[in-house]
Amino acid sequence: MHKNKIARSVGLALLAAGWLAGCGDKEAAQAPGQMPPTAVEVATLHTAPLQLTTELTGRTAALRIAEVRPQVSGIVLKRLFTEGSDVKAGQLLYQIDPAIYQANVASAKANLAKAQANERSARLKAQRYGELAKVKAISRQEFDDADAAWKQQLAEIGAAKAALQSAQINLDYTRITAPISGRIGRSAVTEGALVTAQQAAALTTIQQLDPMYVDVSQSTADLLRLKRQVEAGKLTSGQADNAKVSFLLEDGSAYGESGELQFSDVSVDETTGMVTLRVIVPNPQLLLLPGMFMRATLKEGERSQGLLVPQTAVTRTPNGGATVMVVTQDNKVELRDIHISRIVGSNWVVESGLKAGERVIVAGLQKVRPGAQVTPSEQSAQAQATPANK
Repeated sequence: MHKNKIARSVGLALLAAGWLAGCGDKEAAQAPGQMPPTAVEVATLHTAPLQLTTELTGRTAALRIAEVRPQVSGIVLKRLFTEGSDVKAGQLLYQIDPAIYQANVASAKANLAKAQANERSARLKAQRYGELAKVKAISRQEFDDADAAWKQQLAEIGAAKAALQSAQINLDYTRITAPISGRIGRSAVTEGALVTAQQAAALTTIQQLDPMYVDVSQSTADLLRLKRQVEAGKLTSGQADNAKVSFLLEDGSAYGESGELQFSDVSVDETTGMVTLRVIVPNPQLLLLPGMFMRATLKEGERSQGLLVPQTAVTRTPNGGATVMVVTQDNKVELRDIHISRIVGSNWVVESGLKAGERVIVAGLQKVRPGAQVTPSEQSAQAQATPANK
């Protein structure tokens, strides 16, 4: 019986030792260094030609605006246009009473005829005195007086011609014509109204609507960035005079005509830090009217080796910087600081910090830390699809 107790004790001891050994093996298998690598999704970066655009807002403005004012005073006899209609350059708009100005023209013509008649008499007298002076029949002084009288009459003729021309101009000004072609607005006067020369109030306004201007604003910071990119060769074409611009109307629909960038303003608005860009756009259907709101998409240029990184891969730091998790060749995680500039679709444009061929983590960021071993899988093509540039 004593031997049985000893055998039972030995068996229990061996059983306990085996159980402890099994627990030790399990704990060893669960050690951190022996855990399987974390599965993450990555996107491999590639370079490709990248069209960069900027969306700006602006309002339309007439290509040319002419305020019609009278250049002589008088009573308006007729208004010869329909408000809101299209007029041609030189078309008669108003007729001012010409009676006084016709009389002034007649008087100027009479003064010219009188001066011409006096000139003929003085010229003949000077010629006769010249012959007499040669044979000393008269004194030299008498000839000089006759010659001066003749030349004075020539000057009188010149003055009379200028007065006639001025009177004729004033008479022509009684016919107020359109200085440019375009759409004419509301008339400020009617028949019988008294108007004065060079008055402050315009009689009406004509606006040329085809083509039209669209004035948009852009920050000086963006202009400086574009200039630096062009100088560095990152853009194959910058903001040139023939840069194409597309538009969206107020209702969100696309405007059928594209415009061309003409120039940028030479001064900066001190209150907003913006500079005005003027775009000229065709308006053959006269769909656009002055003052309409439009969204303009300006093509800045093309970057031949553009590099994009998905937005889901980028994390912002407390100081405003950007970082990504890069999977190295040995499938370890590396934290990388990068410089990004703008959003294109669902991606960021990379300026520095990454290069083509590198893999960035786009899913599973919260499960990994720098230096960790991971099992990467490429993100599906459907998940990587991005919308059009904007």
